[in-house]
Amino acid sequence: MSAFDLHRPPSALDIDTCVHCGFCLPTCPTYVLWGEEMDSPRGRIVLMDAALRETDVLSDAMVTHWDRCLGCMACVTACPSGVAYDRLLEDTRPQVERNHRRGPGERLLRRTLFATFTNPRRLRRLAPLAGAASRLGARRLGRALPDGSRLGAVMRLTPRAAHVPLMKSTPARGERRGRAGLLLGCVNRVFFAEANRASAELLAAEGWDVYAPEAPACCGALHLHSGEEPAALSRMRETMAAFAGCDVVVTNAAGCGSALKDAGRLLGDGEARAFSAKVRDVSELLIEPRAARRPLELRVAYHDACHLAHAQGIRTQPRAALASIPGLELVEPAEQGLCCGSAGLYNILQPKAAADLGRRKAAALAETGVDVVAAGNPGCALQLQTYLEELGWRGEVVHPVELLARSAGLAPHARNGTNR
Repeated sequence: MSAFDLHRPPSALDIDTCVHCGFCLPTCPTYVLWGEEMDSPRGRIVLMDAALRETDVLSDAMVTHWDRCLGCMACVTACPSGVAYDRLLEDTRPQVERNHRRGPGERLLRRTLFATFTNPRRLRRLAPLAGAASRLGARRLGRALPDGSRLGAVMRLTPRAAHVPLMKSTPARGERRGRAGLLLGCVNRVFFAEANRASAELLAAEGWDVYAPEAPACCGALHLHSGEEPAALSRMRETMAAFAGCDVVVTNAAGCGSALKDAGRLLGDGEARAFSAKVRDVSELLIEPRAARRPLELRVAYHDACHLAHAQGIRTQPRAALASIPGLELVEPAEQGLCCGSAGLYNILQPKAAADLGRRKAAALAETGVDVVAAGNPGCALQLQTYLEELGWRGEVVHPVELLARSAGLAPHARNGTNR
């Protein structure tokens, strides 16, 4: 008896690895918020076990507790038994989408979000409207709505930045190291284009020929992390084809990098495994700089994006890259390992929990008294901007590569109006 079908159900071996010790509890954002056992990793694993071996129905309660998981993978870092909760969650969510009937309103919302956020052409058309709405006070009006309002979440999170075109090819300067394919991303290329420009120019300064094609429109990460497996795998194949011939494939979005590094397991063939082995976060290529760094007299708090720190295990590389900037003081905020509440589409689909976590993270960052917050993921940057702005904080939230580009003389000294 099982509520899961036979296509890659959660592994019984992975489930049985959990000894319910509780080391995961203080690291889990939803358990920290609510203290509810079924909203902890070990509680969700109990529900997976029940669905795998004890029932033939995925109940609304089961799905609710799995939906509330941010997929931050902090529990994977904390677990002394090596429970592969990341695999368990990634295998459970497609089962939900295949074997559980969501309500019509929920289905419509999810279809709308995927059709919008994974399509840069549509986002470009929306960008001027988003900018105008922001100038007219949409973010302020959104804060007046209840935290549980999805409309309020969309309004609070309305971004300001607009699309800036990026050259498809940027030649290496100095001794050539190879060809780097730069993933532009779907949301990133429209609302965080400065991070893409800084990445391309820095990589070129470090000796990489940078290839930044318009395709793929989306790598599949948003679909993957929401259980939309067929679309995710199709977009991963498109991404692999787009970067054939590149020595490395570079991302500056933690969620994209996490998904693409898992493509080999998900697609299950040699070509996909070879592709995954080439995927790098941009910080991994910037640790030992060739280009000279100029001083930046700034106090900077680095924010660990969950899909960078927990899912990819990348913590030292961004810090080492930032530490290469003379005059820059790096500050560690409290509760560094706790998720900010962004998590792909989570801050729209689960707005109350996301708002609570966003405010908690913003308060910890503001307490540091820094000038700049550096975050290696666009969703985190938007979440942090939103809730730091709510506190009245007047600094900048930028991608680490933007600070590195400024130090290398490749970008303006500061961005105007980030949190104003």
